Parts: sequence; structure tokens; C-alpha cells
Amino acid sequence: MKRSEINAAIRRMEAFAKDNGFALPPFCAWTPESWQTKDHAYDEIRDNMLGWDVTDYGAGDFARMGFSLVTIRNGNLGKRDVYPKPYAEKLLYIEEGQYSPMHFHWCKMEDIINRGGGNVLITVYHSTPDEKLADTDVTLHCDGRAFTVAAGTQICLTPGESISIQPYLYHDFNVEAGSGPVLLGEVSMCNDDVHDNRFLEPLGRFSTIEEDEAPYRLLCNEYPAVKG
Repeated sequence: MKRSEINAAIRRMEAFAKDNGFALPPFCAWTPESWQTKDHAYDEIRDNMLGWDVTDYGAGDFARMGFSLVTIRNGNLGKRDVYPKPYAEKLLYIEEGQYSPMHFHWCKMEDIINRGGGNVLITVYHSTPDEKLADTDVTLHCDGRAFTVAAGTQICLTPGESISIQPYLYHDFNVEAGSGPVLLGEVSMCNDDVHDNRFLEPLGRFSTIEEDEAPYRLLCNEYPAVKG
């Protein structure tokens, strides 16, 4: 993925979040240069991968498959003694035409909330024991309502609506055509994007970057080590 694509995607998400009244944490506005001055007081941001994340899943077609997000808060399952938070929060930005592919989490339970913009479409399947798509019905919990749908049903969330996603529940994200970009909130158990994503098809979670221009913001896996 080109750095210029990442920079443009971050700028679009910043503007859309502002337009929808969502104020991002201060560290989201830090420049790459300012990161060089951040000491160990900010290790929670480094260690728990807070901040910007833009991915095309290694497919090289961000306009069709990919999304932008900010991890706002997170614990750390590998360092519970230092970071005991059992929860995480993200803000995701998905544009029309983009797709976040089918996946589940082995450990994480999460709520996905439409925070504003258009309508998000989420298709759900249980996993089989060998981690393929099951043909069994799925019981969902959406804003206090429990109901059962057939495998492969696509749920539409309009702004303000949410869905609970259990471990081993396959799900994807699309934007309803004509409804516009979407801000999605994610409130969950601790997040581990390195080890807790099971994609139905083999994909890379973090993109290889072609440096065609200087970075506008550093991504959450790019922070420099503390000097000295």
C-alpha cells in the first residue's frame, strides 16, 4: 500500500469524524517528528498499539478491500500486570465500495456500533469446528433484542444501532450503496490484532508500505523506540 494512500485515508477519516462530532484523542494528531520526543510516559500507546491503523489486507486494492481505524484505548493480555484494562475501544471508518473480509476472533467479544454516516451491512455465520462457515442458525443480540437468523444473513445497522459479536462468529463489513461513508464504534474485550484474527481466506492484517511520500501520521505499528 502506498504511503500517499494511507495519508489520504487518515485525512478523510479525521475530517469525517470531525463532521460527525467525534473528537479523537490528542495522540492521533501527533506528527512523526513529535513522536521522536515522546518518552516512557507514553509507553501505553506504544505497547498497546493505540492510534492509527490503515490496512488493505495486503491485497493492494484499498478502495475495494480495506478500512481505516483508530484504537482509542486497550489493555494488554501479555502485560496484564502493567496494563490491567480488560477492555478496548476503536473507531473505524469504512467508505462505500470498501469491504472488510469475513473473519472471527478466538478470544474477543465485541459490540459494533454505527456511530454515524451511512448504513453498515454485516453478514454472519457460526464457525464449524475446523473453522469453516457453518450452515446453522445464528442468534444475535442487537440493542437489547435477541433474535435468530439463518446462516449468511446480512444485518443492516443504521446510525445508532449496534450488534454484539461473540467469539467464533464470522462477520464482515460492507457499506450500503448510496448511504455514504460510515463511522463504526467498537467496544470490546482486550484487542490483539496480531494473534486474534481468523480470516476465512488467508490475508495479511498489516500492509506492506511503499514510501512514495513522507508519513502524515505514524501507524500504531510504526512508533519509534524511546531514545536514550
